[in-house]
Amino acid sequence: MAFRRPSSLPALLPLVFVLVLSCLAGPAMAKKTGQVTVFWGRNKDEGSLREACDTGTYSTVIISFYSVFGHGRYWGDLSGHQLYGIGADIKHCQSKGILILLSIGGPGKDYSLPSSKSAADVADNLWNAHLGGGRKGVFRPFGDAVVDGIDFFIDQGPPDHYDELARLLDSYNRFYRGRKGVRLTATTRCAYPDWRVERALQTGLFERIHVRFYGDDKCSYHQGGTYAVVEQWDKWTARYPRSEVYLGLAVAEDVPAGAPGPVAVYLKYLYYDLLPKVQKSANYGGVMIWDRFSDKMTGNDYGRTVQGWA
Repeated sequence: MAFRRPSSLPALLPLVFVLVLSCLAGPAMAKKTGQVTVFWGRNKDEGSLREACDTGTYSTVIISFYSVFGHGRYWGDLSGHQLYGIGADIKHCQSKGILILLSIGGPGKDYSLPSSKSAADVADNLWNAHLGGGRKGVFRPFGDAVVDGIDFFIDQGPPDHYDELARLLDSYNRFYRGRKGVRLTATTRCAYPDWRVERALQTGLFERIHVRFYGDDKCSYHQGGTYAVVEQWDKWTARYPRSEVYLGLAVAEDVPAGAPGPVAVYLKYLYYDLLPKVQKSANYGGVMIWDRFSDKMTGNDYGRTVQGWA
């Protein structure tokens, strides 16, 4: 009968210890924040803002869009949503600790900043119509509700003067006694750099950048796969280390319309392949979802699944 030498166990212990540590170190390298941002306001059938917040899925909701500005007119397009009640919904969401931002720009063509004066006028309107101001004679679409900040979603027109707009908006923080009452974020295209907002981002005033890895033939997750996303992701996170960078995904591209559930089946590569790679970045912030309507069409399963992995 053969017996194993007693000395072999102590010899194996260091190897076992190293293997255990390596197994533990792998998942630990991924930074999970649980932060999920969603765009709301693009389809009247998506439900109310209050309903979106009550799902418990989203940590930030971005109202979209304030899409007419820069030429003496200021207005938003909420795709058929009635303005009545949105102000109360904003307050309700904020009472639950959910950040509410207003996105300026979007896909329309009724905005640009042709001069420094136009940037100053837009900042003044945003402050008095949506933020902490309230000058007499300035219409407040959401009543006395105050959004937490402004998101720059500049998808049309020249890049001029958005850096000035960012500085002017940030200057209103002097009224908040040391806290950020006007928070700035940007939602960019995936290809780095996004020339329309590059000068604005160079101000260093944007606490977050939501990078849209959808709707692009070269760097969308749907078209380019993990490699294309990570290639651009690394550029964004390296260039703006002081900003949290969010992985922007589109429900409609990740889960085909009418596809049978569970949604997690369609997101398995996101979980096993893409998220572990982007979560290695020190300034990974979370996931941004486009949009609330598409998420609702999955029964909110997409958002809930991503929230568990984010």
